Amino acid sequence: MSRVSISSGSQISANAGAAMAERGGNAVDAALAAALVSMCTDLGVMAPGASGFITIWSPEKEPIVIDAYAEMPGRGLASERLGKGMKEVFFDYGGWMSTLIGYGSVATPGMFAGLDMAAEQYGNLPWSVIVEPALTLVREGFPLTGGAAEYLAYTHKAIFSWHPESYQTLHHLDGSCLQQGEIIQIPQLADSLRLIAEQGSDAFYTGEIGQRIAREIQAHGGLLTAADLQAYRAIARTPLCIRWGDWEIVTNPPPAIGGACVAAMLLLLEHQPFSDWNPTTVQQMAKIQNAVLDYRRHHFEGGSDSTKEAEVIRLLEWASSENSRSWLKSPSTIHTSAVDSDGLACAITASAGYGSGAMISGTGLWLNNSLGEIELHPQGLQGLRPGMRLTSNMAPTIARRRDGTTIAIGSPGASRITTALVQVLLNFIHLEMSLSEAINHPRLHVEIVEGIPTISFETGLTVEQSEEFATRKFDQLSMYFGGVQAALVHPTSGLLAAADPRRAGGIAYGGLF
Repeated sequence: MSRVSISSGSQISANAGAAMAERGGNAVDAALAAALVSMCTDLGVMAPGASGFITIWSPEKEPIVIDAYAEMPGRGLASERLGKGMKEVFFDYGGWMSTLIGYGSVATPGMFAGLDMAAEQYGNLPWSVIVEPALTLVREGFPLTGGAAEYLAYTHKAIFSWHPESYQTLHHLDGSCLQQGEIIQIPQLADSLRLIAEQGSDAFYTGEIGQRIAREIQAHGGLLTAADLQAYRAIARTPLCIRWGDWEIVTNPPPAIGGACVAAMLLLLEHQPFSDWNPTTVQQMAKIQNAVLDYRRHHFEGGSDSTKEAEVIRLLEWASSENSRSWLKSPSTIHTSAVDSDGLACAITASAGYGSGAMISGTGLWLNNSLGEIELHPQGLQGLRPGMRLTSNMAPTIARRRDGTTIAIGSPGASRITTALVQVLLNFIHLEMSLSEAINHPRLHVEIVEGIPTISFETGLTVEQSEEFATRKFDQLSMYFGGVQAALVHPTSGLLAAADPRRAGGIAYGGLF
């Protein structure tokens, strides 16, 4: 029996993963079960109608990324339907922001297909056993997690009040939102999970559940059709791979762009003296983030998969070249990481966007608003054909040192995913902090605020004023800067996991010790 360490977005999801190890499961089984629990219980933050990526690396095999991300729907529909069935809403989350919600914002979700593929090809346990913890929690009731309660405080009025079933599930009779720790039951979701446990992901894509989803979305002007669900397939991809000191790091490849941004930032850091966090190194990190994210804005928006692949190659060539110094002058999501005593590592990042607010009648299933994430599609969706994968910042990552030490790591946080991961890897690998110290350390993120490059940062960092950047300080650690979850296996000291306090994550261990 493998021993497993797991870090996830809540304690109940981490416990679900550990329970798989007790039943003979490996790191993949543990990560899949934890991700399913998060999809069903991190209300608002996540939804069953989500999409994502699964990175898996066994010491005996080549690493792989399972692409289970959202696709552009609309097979068989007139182009005039695009943009119908959704509306823009505003809310205060890390600053005033907007997103598009409603039935028309729903993209073809891929997560169930990806989880099913990973279980069949890399897990030890039957699919029905992996689904069991989520099914049990939903049927018997589960406490609203701290991260979900915090997110819903920002978004429940804007996103989850227009749809009657959403509203009833998340609100008291007086209209107040549910609070952390309150017990929630979603009986119809339990029925859906039972079908998915018995029939596999086909129940979601071609069975009764998929038919209900397609009928309701079409009845309310959305794009997702039965043909879109039937055509969806998870795709096995070769990950991006870079050398960084003594470590080999693999992450999400194109057409997603998050992994490329992580790799580019790490490569750029190799050319910069970085001995500790001080005002000078904070400015260096800000310049690196700004350069890579500016490249992302100007070269990765729209375009075909082949165009994105060519731009990724160009970006990484620049980042690893000796001329990179001159170049530098120029929400929701969940993550689960698991490793086991055999060296198998699995990192899963999934997203339902900010949520469409739509719960499909009779299923208990909330769906994504991946078509409505304005920051990922600033040029609109007109150039996307049905079946094309959408743009993603997600970057589930695995790093392995020559001595066999292996870390699975990832984060939620939209555009902050890449910058959070780079800072934690820098802290852990280069600055030799402990895993918990590396995650807990304050972070910064460069973003465009009212047209001005701005360093948003947490208290504890010293950020000096400069002509290049405005500044925006957060007075405490904030879930706005991600929620890094990491699990580690070392050849002599064994297993370790660490969860980000920004999102009240949880860690657990399972198997024989």
